Amino acid sequence: MIDSGKTLAVGLLTLCVNIVLMGVKITAGLIGNSYALVADGIESAGDILSSLITWAGFQLSLRPADANHPYGHGKLESLAGVFSGGALLIAAVVIGYNAVIEIRTPHHAPAWFTLPVLIAVVVVKSFLSKTIMRLSGEVDSRALEGDAWHHRSDAITSGAAAVGITIALIGGPGWESADDYAALLACVIIVFNGLLIAKNSLHEVLDGNVSDKLNDEMKKLASEVDGVNRIEKCRVRKSGVGLFLELHVWVDGDLTVREGHKIGHLVKSHIQSKVPRVIDAIVHLEPSAKVKH
Repeated sequence: MIDSGKTLAVGLLTLCVNIVLMGVKITAGLIGNSYALVADGIESAGDILSSLITWAGFQLSLRPADANHPYGHGKLESLAGVFSGGALLIAAVVIGYNAVIEIRTPHHAPAWFTLPVLIAVVVVKSFLSKTIMRLSGEVDSRALEGDAWHHRSDAITSGAAAVGITIALIGGPGWESADDYAALLACVIIVFNGLLIAKNSLHEVLDGNVSDKLNDEMKKLASEVDGVNRIEKCRVRKSGVGLFLELHVWVDGDLTVREGHKIGHLVKSHIQSKVPRVIDAIVHLEPSAKVKH
């Protein structure tokens, strides 16, 4: 089962860290003459809104089914993932656009103290990214994966800016825009991952196929039940962090309706006992005996 308390705690930690980093980066960037650091701070402001929407969508997706939503609210999680991927693309465009403007505008090299600030940002954001990515893997959430990538993209842009500032400080006059070029390079990575997250989330919204590994796992569990001769079809639909199954199983054609019904219930209960995230399973029984003509 999903530990909503744990996910809420991680979400609140993310929000608090983004607020602190936003203030630190914008202040240090303005004082230290580093647009890359100011842009990072502005992106953190966007991250605060993005994280709020992402985590709110994830928490709402855990709500149980009701009269108006018999299949639950899981699709909210996938929609939050689409939003998260789109937000990454917007962030990359904004950072890239402003980096180009800075490259075309003569300015002074960044101050040396902006470098340790950026390094600290990389460390903190990398930690958050790994924490949320691990959590997204545990619950199989595209929304949380997207939020993890928001933090990773922040670490990437900060790392690129740190490299650029180092080059600018060492190179001296003529190298003032090195951190801006580094920001452009980081945008390419952010765009790629934003598109990937949006694509995977949209795939879930449209009830696309799950992985072959997960499908085979469901077949294997169903075939372990006594009385099941063969699995003809297995369809798995992901809704948020939950799963809905449709199974076609072959059983002895001479069984009574009551006996076949019992096998169907055993298949469902066995799968749910092994994989608690399976919310429901519809089991169709097919007679395995050949029909005589």
